[in-house]
Amino acid sequence: MTGMKIAIINGPNLNLLGKREPAIYGSEGFDAVLTDLQTRFQRIEFSYSQSNVEGELVNLIQAAGHDADGIIINPGGYTHTSVAIADAIAAIGKPVIEVHISNLLSREEFRHTSLTGRYCRGSIMGLGSDGYRLAAEALLAILNK
Repeated sequence: MTGMKIAIINGPNLNLLGKREPAIYGSEGFDAVLTDLQTRFQRIEFSYSQSNVEGELVNLIQAAGHDADGIIINPGGYTHTSVAIADAIAAIGKPVIEVHISNLLSREEFRHTSLTGRYCRGSIMGLGSDGYRLAAEALLAILNK
């Protein structure tokens, strides 16, 4: 499939990548991650959005459900709390891969539950920003079947 569109949607505090807790999230900002994806996957049109606001994330998911072939999402802290984001993922009918830079299972107990992951085709965690590349590869495999 050529001309594929993948939306990347990041949740709260991911605008601080490269600055926020580099021991957990790394020292690379998301611009570098996006540039790497665009270089590696030149036949994919990536869109990128980030919001710290739950309702805005729901709107972004719904819009991507109309415009994109698939979604890579890192819901951040809303992973563990947002029924609204989980419902939006379930409603759009497009494949979604959930990405987490850190290994949630090695962190605080409340991070061990993902409300959003239930409605995703797969989840990638603990592999740093490389999880976004792996998610793009997974979506390519899913969409090219």
